[in-house]
Amino acid sequence: MFIPIENTSPCFKEFTLVMPAVSVGNVGQLATDLIISTLNMPRVGYFHTDCLIPLAGNNPYAPSADNSAELCTTAEVYSLPDLKLTVLQIRSPIIQTKRKQFRKLITSWIKSSGFARTVLLSSSHAYQRDDQQIHSAPLRYLLSPAMQRIAGDALKELEWSEMERVKLFPGISETEERLYIPGGGVTKGLYVDCCSEDIPLAVVLTFCSEGDNIPDAFALVNHLNDWLHLVGKPENARSQWKAPCSWRLLFGSGIPPAIF
Repeated sequence: MFIPIENTSPCFKEFTLVMPAVSVGNVGQLATDLIISTLNMPRVGYFHTDCLIPLAGNNPYAPSADNSAELCTTAEVYSLPDLKLTVLQIRSPIIQTKRKQFRKLITSWIKSSGFARTVLLSSSHAYQRDDQQIHSAPLRYLLSPAMQRIAGDALKELEWSEMERVKLFPGISETEERLYIPGGGVTKGLYVDCCSEDIPLAVVLTFCSEGDNIPDAFALVNHLNDWLHLVGKPENARSQWKAPCSWRLLFGSGIPPAIF
């Protein structure tokens, strides 16, 4: 459940919620880091749940050594009332047997908080694309029926590419299709839940491979920014985003110069 850090719970009514799926390359989580760090979003609460693997560490967004020792946990909520924006950052995998329970927790919180729309940042295995997907840009989106009524026309004007359905039995039946998001974690399940519960949800995802996924995160958050206008758009697509200090240790601390 959501636990506020202040005595009174913050109001999220009519806010936009942005959250990541724990998916291939952790692209959604990296993109979420960029949003929180760039907008300097204050933490307003956290999730207490047994659906996620426990985690604790130092403040990943600490601007100085003074607050670097602040504790961060598995799932934390940040909010900016001026932008009517709330971000849920998830920092550890969902326990396999509790995925359904976690999705129910999220949809229940979305409805009880009164969010106007929810955006799920995700990714999918690039090597499992079909021929049509290989010959186009890697960015895709999905809208629940409730979100289609809100943002469908806007995304068509942006000429975004909707996630294709793939053949259920390639080469055997050309009529039956399914939504297939390999490596997407709870993306498909949460999308289906939001469709059935009439929750406005947009999935924004990219095809990628495991490795250095920082470029994928920048591409995903820039794509999202074309729609939500979170920050300005300078000529250099990376210059408007501030990478958190924790990214300096993303691939280890490097070779100590003292050994040479």
